[in-house]
Amino acid sequence: MTMKLDSHDPRFSGIEPFASKLWLASPTMHGDEQRWVQDAFDKNWITTAGENINEVERQIAEYIGVNYAVGLSCGTAALHLAIRLAGEKLYGIPKVGHGSLEGKRVFASDMTFDATVNPITYEGGEPVFIDTERGTWNMDPVALEKAFEIYPEVKLIVVAHLYGTPGKIDEIKAVADKHGALIVEDAAESLGATYKGKQTGTFGDFAVISFNGNNLLFIKGEKVAKAA
Repeated sequence: MTMKLDSHDPRFSGIEPFASKLWLASPTMHGDEQRWVQDAFDKNWITTAGENINEVERQIAEYIGVNYAVGLSCGTAALHLAIRLAGEKLYGIPKVGHGSLEGKRVFASDMTFDATVNPITYEGGEPVFIDTERGTWNMDPVALEKAFEIYPEVKLIVVAHLYGTPGKIDEIKAVADKHGALIVEDAAESLGATYKGKQTGTFGDFAVISFNGNNLLFIKGEKVAKAA
């Protein structure tokens, strides 16, 4: 859905449209993609396994700087798995047919793609949205601390890095540690981005990255941040 800024609508009073836009990138193919797809067919690796999947997992773990990586079908599936595992770590394995977050509140970024938040509800949890701060458009650590004053029982935070720009993840982690909460770090849109010299996707207890091409960010034809 697209919206056109209407100067006569009082809701948009004082808001000026951007003079220029930063476009999200469409997927591109550079020559070897079809060959590797054919390689999987030729070797009959048309399942959830295969040497190429193993190699991608190894390389991405090495690149980011973590011990292990697991390839899933998409970033949304990875977020669901991460949030499910976080719930089980906090509250134990649920009964069959029940989610791992039933009856639990979870703090979440309020400005993000819905895949960041949907798995909370898949697992029966209730998202509590934390305000965005101006500097990065990501979760505000000050607002997060205030949220713990209101809901001190919360033990899980799902935080996103929007459009390749890391949030103030060290401050967020300090708040989480203070209150004994786990972090699921949605770094789907920040593969390749660093925060104070450290790759995003290494700060949370669970983290997700993505190779989805249509959110890569380009400026003047130069790729400046990988995103999902």
